[in-house]
Amino acid sequence: MTHPNGRRVVITGYGAVTDLAHSAPGTWEAMRDGRSGIAPTQLPDFDQFEGWTVTIAGQVREWSPDFLDHREAKRMDRCTLLGLAAAEEAVRHSGLDFNAGDPTARGIVVGSGIGGIKTIEDGVVVLHNKGPGRLSPFTVPRLMVNAVTGNISIRFNLQGPASAHATACASSGHAIGDAMGYIRRGQAEVMLAGGAEAAVTPLCIGAFMTMKALSTRNDEPTKASRPFDADRDGFVLAEGAAMFVLESEEYAKARGANILGELVGFGNSSDAGHITAPDAEGRGATNAMRWALKDSGLNTSDINYINAHGTSTPLGDKAEVHAVKTLFGDRAAPGNGLVMSSTKSVHGHTLGASGAVEMIACLHAINDGVVAPTINLDTIDPDCAGIDLVPNQAREMPVRYAMNNTFGFGGHNVCLIVGKYDG
Repeated sequence: MTHPNGRRVVITGYGAVTDLAHSAPGTWEAMRDGRSGIAPTQLPDFDQFEGWTVTIAGQVREWSPDFLDHREAKRMDRCTLLGLAAAEEAVRHSGLDFNAGDPTARGIVVGSGIGGIKTIEDGVVVLHNKGPGRLSPFTVPRLMVNAVTGNISIRFNLQGPASAHATACASSGHAIGDAMGYIRRGQAEVMLAGGAEAAVTPLCIGAFMTMKALSTRNDEPTKASRPFDADRDGFVLAEGAAMFVLESEEYAKARGANILGELVGFGNSSDAGHITAPDAEGRGATNAMRWALKDSGLNTSDINYINAHGTSTPLGDKAEVHAVKTLFGDRAAPGNGLVMSSTKSVHGHTLGASGAVEMIACLHAINDGVVAPTINLDTIDPDCAGIDLVPNQAREMPVRYAMNNTFGFGGHNVCLIVGKYDG
């Protein structure tokens, strides 16, 4: 059966490298079990500066890109390396032979809010201390936001549609939705899509810190990210990557692929308000969710689970809850078949990679019948009440369709809907 807006798009592989695990299944297990990846920050020379009020983050620890030659790896920023590693796992998991078939029918879209920021920071130090002649000739190809897209396309010979999205924290949501569109329209049979971010750096921590956006709960790192909780005081910066293999239904079925789920809806909007603060009434978020439902041909009654953007910021969480209640009405009330949780409580905020990382929780919700919890939800903020936020413990329940929200600075709002594949 054809999707109302074109060909059906299915997911056949996934991969991830996060502060929770170096694989997608491991990342899901930590989400499900509520095991936090937040810890004291470990960065070279971090302590050379005074005045840090934030000393925690979600870092990918004890990891190296051992699938690459050392010289090749040195030519890439950490953001690209994380994205490549996630793509490697996704391709393996899909079982698709990327050395066979038409390379022009395969493409790549990756989202990153900041890209190669570590390369930029290091380059400024070299420029200041040693002059421009000592800058690496790989500086530009390392720092480009599209470097993840370019390197993945080269590695897997993806000669079809290729692009990069940089819409702050909505970046990987945009990337997945864009990739879905290429397949729907018949411009590709296979797309790699997802996000990567490696912004746990002194500059980024310091910049978000001075905005008062980050949690300062340094003495209790695993309790610092607490979406919807009355005592939340900001988000926890994290790094990571997640990638997915998307295929047209016909292509996947013809090769006997194991189909993990079907992407059925995509909506995006702009608040057109403040450059960093969300619309207080969540109007843009409401529109993104409404348009994703329209795109999918579904109704609010069809959605069982929402993976919230839920960053643990006072304004953002409140606006998102308001948006969900506005759109879903009575269905949003506890006991009426809809639940919402934020896995950022476990892994922190991976910025541009967050939509992709959190799609892992959506896929497992529809396949395993388990919804990951919102940990550290001890006292629900009255402004966030009236929705079942799955506090502290995973929930076993049937999930037919899951909604994935990602919102970003600049007023960007993205909603994706994934469902069980019914064949």
